[in-house]
Amino acid sequence: MRLGINIDHIATLREARKTNQPDPLEAVFICEKAGANQITMHLREDRRHMNDFDLKRIIESSFLPVNLECALDHDILDMACSLKPARVTLVPEKREEVTTEGGLRLDSKLKTPIKKLQDAGIEVALFIDPSFDSIFQACELESNAIELHTGRYANLSLELFTNLKRTHNALKLNATKANLEDELTVLKLASKKGLDLGLKVYAGHGLNYQNTQAIVDIKEIEELNIGHSIIARAVFVGLPQAIKEMKEICGSDGRF
Repeated sequence: MRLGINIDHIATLREARKTNQPDPLEAVFICEKAGANQITMHLREDRRHMNDFDLKRIIESSFLPVNLECALDHDILDMACSLKPARVTLVPEKREEVTTEGGLRLDSKLKTPIKKLQDAGIEVALFIDPSFDSIFQACELESNAIELHTGRYANLSLELFTNLKRTHNALKLNATKANLEDELTVLKLASKKGLDLGLKVYAGHGLNYQNTQAIVDIKEIEELNIGHSIIARAVFVGLPQAIKEMKEICGSDGRF
């Protein structure tokens, strides 16, 4: 299975001090050497971590395909059409959220930006909740791919199998193993339906070294995009080792 590394939190650390270190571009080269298959980055409307300078340098310099996550912002979409990342993944975005929560709300107004990006030679994926309705809509909108939001599955696993519920960041989901198995079944069925409808199927959000294996085992999913857990692990073992450990979970090399 292919592994895309989301490097947003490299920029988050840089912006904590408002300096030029660590440089996300340096992370790109480390990711490539360590065996990553793709670079993922989210250019938010408020530029809280990645900025326009990062986007331009990374797309121009990366040996790996770049997957740009962004909301329906006209300026960012125009920039994407000019810089031409390999893929644009359209995501929902709220200024107050810490990270993207939930899938994109799909409607007919997405057709125009999807076609605009595709006409520029850019693959388009839609970040959606794993529901049949969303998958059918993504197909009708003629998206190339879907990225299934794994956030509920990931949060349930965190509450069940880690000490998160004892911390100040407790999610208070009252998770059960049955809930977790149900959510995994939802992801499996959604993945199959997406592939049956001719969509490429990717997945991501909240995946870590403990919960990713079950997603890797869903054969219809061809790519995972993982960021926070890899960058967090890299603090202790270094980025190359953190990527190597996740690649081992993902299995085969998965080169494009």
